[in-house]
Amino acid sequence: MENLFIQGTQHTPEVDFREEGVLLLKGRSIPENSLAFFQDIYNWLDVYAAKPNDVTEIGFHLDYFNTSSSKCILDVLKKLEKIHTSGNKVFVKWYYDEEDDDMLESGEDYQDLIDINFDFIVIED
Repeated sequence: MENLFIQGTQHTPEVDFREEGVLLLKGRSIPENSLAFFQDIYNWLDVYAAKPNDVTEIGFHLDYFNTSSSKCILDVLKKLEKIHTSGNKVFVKWYYDEEDDDMLESGEDYQDLIDINFDFIVIED
């Protein structure tokens, strides 16, 4: 299995998924076609889920995401939840700016929907 790296742009987040089980989504997610953008991520996670590491850690370090990206992020989390419920440890780190209550609330909403505990990490200016 190869790592997945997608350089971030003004409209898409940086994606750095490592076969060692360290995953990162960072930046802004407002692609014109969220499903097309996230397809490589879904495919990578499907392959990874077939033989995951004992511990998987994903960091969401997003500045902003649009509505269509929010559904895709939920789908990513659902794939990770399947890994978690199959007996492997999955940790979600949700980064948010100390002044961005909306981003914190988004993470809390995802945590309510997914059977994985989140670690909320404040980014101080």
